[in-house]
Amino acid sequence: MAVYFTSDTHFGDPRVLRIDRRPYPDIPAHDEALTARWNETVAPGDTVWHLGDVALGPAPERIATLLAGLHGEKHLIIGNNDGPATLAAPGWASVAHYAEIDVDEHHLVLCHYAFRTWNRMGRGVINLHGHSHGKLKPVTRQYDVGVDAWEYRPVALGTILAARRRRPAASSA
Repeated sequence: MAVYFTSDTHFGDPRVLRIDRRPYPDIPAHDEALTARWNETVAPGDTVWHLGDVALGPAPERIATLLAGLHGEKHLIIGNNDGPATLAAPGWASVAHYAEIDVDEHHLVLCHYAFRTWNRMGRGVINLHGHSHGKLKPVTRQYDVGVDAWEYRPVALGTILAARRRRPAASSA
């Protein structure tokens, strides 16, 4: 069973189409595409840590339906756009503002927001965050897991770490 991370799905929030220039004609197409990409990536027995901003605007029933349609055991790290309906929705294995977990022999600090410093950062601990929609300049051992940075789907830690290690080939000019 795999562990995945994501954030900033913003289901039901039309602002993301304009502000983040997501490539969907409308919110129903957006929500359908993000659900399909999630379920292509995540198996029913996998775990997903959603680092906030799940949905803004839909009725509580719609949020419950969205969560029920997403594969995996889902944990929520609360974001600034997660209202009472999202927090109370059935389907969360846990709901918190912050978490520290171990995955693949790495200790992770999870929060919706990127930190300047975090617990044991000098000892190799990794900070995963959302909120910035792929627009922050990366710093050492800190990674944005938002859908805008990962082809609108959850991402595994190994993929996250491998992506930063790749360097462009040197120019032969």
